[in-house]
Formats: sequence, structure tokens, C-alpha cells
Amino acid sequence: MSSKKACIAIVGASGTVGGALIKAIQAQAGALESTLGSQLRIVGVANTKNMLVSSDGVDNQWREKLMTRGPDGEEVNLRLFGQQVATAASAAVSCGIMVDCSASEAVPCLYTEWMQMGLHIVTPNKKFGAGPLPRYHELKQLAMKTKRQFMYEATVGAGLPIISTLRSLLETGDRVTKIEGILSGTLSYIFNTYKAGTPFSSVVQNAKEKGYTEPDPREDLSGMDVARKVVILARECGLQVELDTLVLESLVPEPLVGLDVDEFMAKLPEYDASMAQRASAAEAANQVVRYVGSVDVVAGKAAIKVASYAREHPFAQLGGSDNIVVFETERYKSPLIVRGPGAGTEVTAAGVFSDIIQIVRSHHSS
Repeated sequence: MSSKKACIAIVGASGTVGGALIKAIQAQAGALESTLGSQLRIVGVANTKNMLVSSDGVDNQWREKLMTRGPDGEEVNLRLFGQQVATAASAAVSCGIMVDCSASEAVPCLYTEWMQMGLHIVTPNKKFGAGPLPRYHELKQLAMKTKRQFMYEATVGAGLPIISTLRSLLETGDRVTKIEGILSGTLSYIFNTYKAGTPFSSVVQNAKEKGYTEPDPREDLSGMDVARKVVILARECGLQVELDTLVLESLVPEPLVGLDVDEFMAKLPEYDASMAQRASAAEAANQVVRYVGSVDVVAGKAAIKVASYAREHPFAQLGGSDNIVVFETERYKSPLIVRGPGAGTEVTAAGVFSDIIQIVRSHHSS
């Protein structure tokens, strides 16, 4: 048994991604001990109400203990949670990793404090990477100073190697000139299904009934999720962009913004004509319409909008709810393409797990 340990704590443990991550770590820990030379130990779990920390590792009843907050659990205090995890990692002469699997706006506010405690940070939560730019730079600088890592592969494309591919291109000296992508599984499905002559509202209704959209489809149609991903990619390329400076085309008609969900769905057909015109114009030109996020690195601009593409274009070949990202660079004479499932519990957890493994490997080799 290896004497090296990686102490891992997970915020949002009761959620689907957090739960899947814990299950994956427990299943792979034995196999990874021999390849990493380190024991992976989940020492802390927390949800919105309760937290549980054990330096020996939480047991298989962690979920029940979080739900009931018995004698082993505490009311959640994420600052204290970080301190307890850092103490456990220090006592074990271990690599300490805090994983934020929440979708919270508040949890990312603690990343800097956690890193100052000596913890690495891993997250699929887009709220930090697309949040205030000064806070983003502060954490990046702190990571270099403290030799701790901030990893966020799963923020864009879930388990797809998008961030790591972009980082590899840049670190090896390639010059990325443009990035375009279909970055929402929901909007990918909607536009892959939508055809001229079909009411756009009926496609949205169908997607909602099949569970592709959020319970309130406006959360998808607003484009905000795609916008956050675009900000993360743009910043990775060195662009100093904020979420509110992007050119963002929302698919939610302005008069329908304040309605309840049922009213919104009932009135959405009244706005089908605008999208129908675009679909018809695209079809006449042998093109398709897609909802795309783009980063023009040369021009220093980023945008999210509906655009038309020739049927031979990779975006037109996409099916189902897959994501696709196209990198245009000086080194690659034809675009470099990453394509596949860009959402889902297991693939997102896998993207997070991959980041954890990279941190453990690099921490114990440094």
C-alpha cells in the first residue's frame, strides 16, 4: 500500500454529478493506487445543509449521514469545511483537493481562501471561470505563487477534452485564431431537430417533454449557459472579457421573459415567424441554422448567436445532443475538431475525475 495519499473533498456531493464522482473514485481507487502511487481518499462531503469530514475517509453511509446530520455530521460551513479538509491533508502529508460539484454562485467565492489553505481546486461549475475578471486573475496568480492548481475541464463540454486541447495548443506555441462551437446539448438537439416548415415552438415543446431542457426552457434558450462557456474559452486564449460584454443573442422573446413557464410555452408560438424566416432562407441557400458560440481571438471578440452553415460544414453533420468545437490555428492547416457528448452526469463526473488524477500525478511528482 502506498504511503502517499490524496485527500479529496466534494461540495455538492448529494447532487447527481457529485454522487457519480464519488462512485467513480471508489470504483477506481484500487486500480489507480498502483499507477499513481497514491491512495485516493474521500475525506469530506458537503451539500447545501450539512457536511461530513473524516481524515480516515468517509464511509459508505455518507449520504444518509448528510441527510440526517447525525453525530458525525455538522451544519454546513464551507469555510470551516475547507479548514478541516486542509488539516486532514496536512496531517496525512497529503495532496488536498477541493471539488466544487455545485452550480452555486456562492461556493466559488471561497476558491481563493481554499487555495490559500493549500488546497487544489477542481470544478465543473462555470460560475467562477465566467465570473468577475479580477477574481479570476487573483486565483490564477495565487495558483502560480502557491504551486496549487485550478482545474476546470468539465466546465466546457463536460468530459470532452476541450480545455485541455486548447491549453495544449497554446502551451506548445500554436497560435489559436478562432474557436467556434455548439456548446449546449439542449440547443444542439433543438437545432438538429428544427427544420424549415416546423414551428420552432413545437421543437422546444418536444425537447421539454423529452427532458432535454430545464423545467423552464428559458434557462437554455437565454443562451447564458453557452455564454459562460464562451467566456471561459476566451479567457483561456488571453481575452479580457466579461459576461456582460459579450454579443449574446437570446432565443427568449423579450415580452415573454417575465411570464411563468406555462404562459411562456403557450405564447411562444406567436414568435415562430422570425425563426421560420431564417430557417427558410438557410434552406434556400442549402444551409442549416445552428446556435453557435465563437471566440475571434484575432479581433478580440466573442459572441453567441444563430448562424447559417453549409450542409458540408461539421456543424451541419452533428446529430442528437452532441457538442462540437472547431479550433482554427496557425499550426493546423485544416481545423482541429473535438466532438461528442457534451453533457450528462457520468461524462461530467469523468471530466472532473480526470482533473483530479492530473493533480495527484503532478503533485506527487513535484
